[in-house]
Amino acid sequence: MTSSALFAEVAALSGDPGRASMLHALMDGRALTASELARAAGVAPQTASGHLHRMTAAGLLRVHQQGRHRYYELATPSVARMLESIMQVAAELAPERRRLSVGPRDAALRKARTCYDHFAGELGVALAEALRKRGYIELTIDAGLVTEPGLAFLGDIGIDPAVLQVRGTHRSRRVLCRPCLDWSERRLHLGGLVGAAICSHSMAQGWTRRLEGTRAVLITPEGGRVFAEKFGAVGLRG
Repeated sequence: MTSSALFAEVAALSGDPGRASMLHALMDGRALTASELARAAGVAPQTASGHLHRMTAAGLLRVHQQGRHRYYELATPSVARMLESIMQVAAELAPERRRLSVGPRDAALRKARTCYDHFAGELGVALAEALRKRGYIELTIDAGLVTEPGLAFLGDIGIDPAVLQVRGTHRSRRVLCRPCLDWSERRLHLGGLVGAAICSHSMAQGWTRRLEGTRAVLITPEGGRVFAEKFGAVGLRG
């Protein structure tokens, strides 16, 4: 059982505004330098360095050395799920007048965004629902699974199902198919290895692309067509 002291440490680390901004900047799954994270948090480089050291020591972040640069990323998918859950609670607790004030950036995030390494927002929920309706996945608030027709579908769109089956064994720490409650839509989107594979494949195929400086994702015209024809998720446009 997790100790109260460790629980409090994780809560305190993620609750500081500067550190929260850094964690949020890493929610799109990419690794960033200390300078980039300092700019995202609006703090001095020395302050950012202290924040990053504490979060790395606690296990919230991991760091990779490449030449003279150090790149930081979220340590595990569970850290991303924790942050997404906090965002959901914050959205529910926000005053009603603030919920109705939605700027362009917020609208883009609600339309389509990455939740660490999988799709969220309207896009993520629509794809999960379309896959469920076609019998490719089974998804509840507690668990998810990919059906045999679902594995065949993944192969049809270019994702090797054999790779997913190997990674989804007991030797892997990553769950194959995981439900993730979307903080803006209040419905389930698809996480786990399958959700990550669909997201990375969509990016590689040009069905979606990242918007610079934000977790928001743009659905390309080709992506809108593929999501409608292949997935059965209609009405998705950039």
